[in-house]
Amino acid sequence: MSDPRVLKTPRGALLYDAALREPVEDSWFEKEHWQRAAAIAHETTGRGSVLVVNHGEETWVVRHYHRGGLVARLINDHYLWLGFERTRAFREWRLLNRLRRARLPVPNPIAARVVRAGAIYTADMITTYLPDTRKLSALLAEGHLAEQYWVRIGELLRSFHEHGVDHPDLTAHNILADTRGELFLVDFDNAAMRTPGRWQRAGVARFKRSLRKVALETGTDFDEQAWVLLENAYRGRSA
Repeated sequence: MSDPRVLKTPRGALLYDAALREPVEDSWFEKEHWQRAAAIAHETTGRGSVLVVNHGEETWVVRHYHRGGLVARLINDHYLWLGFERTRAFREWRLLNRLRRARLPVPNPIAARVVRAGAIYTADMITTYLPDTRKLSALLAEGHLAEQYWVRIGELLRSFHEHGVDHPDLTAHNILADTRGELFLVDFDNAAMRTPGRWQRAGVARFKRSLRKVALETGTDFDEQAWVLLENAYRGRSA
């Protein structure tokens, strides 16, 4: 990857990698653009729609930033303006770019957009699509995972924490596994780089709570022995 660039627009700004083979377009962030091109491969619903689109030989994920929790009922997708570099989209794009340079398993950031309206803004992100992947939570719902998965998950968490990445939503829904058994961490909204501290153990504890919640919701069992494997791998020691 080469250097990031910022392109100011009449409504805000776009952040993208200078290595892009074509000029970045504001329309890339609009659903109508992909509808006209008949390029939408998949669309998810929920708190906010996420588009999986075909662009040339690549497949991208187009995501609009939405708030969660009770505040979302009042201000669904608006955020307080504090400058471009403090917007959620720009911060996440730059973090993903940094992690890709460190060869950590995360999606490749394509472009981010911020649209400003006075004291508020909205934001969007485009990343590469991770093909043939499924959420860890979905795999757990189907039954117990092989031991090597738990070791790899522990190693994955350790690698991100050793790089100082504090992921605020470290759950079984944000770890993806592909058909080869490779693991990826996604959804870095509000993630940050930090010096070592209590947040590392807090992140592991958050992930454990997520596994227990998945077990409760799917009627499966929380695997205590698997957790020991994960913990040992996280600490960098054999079982």
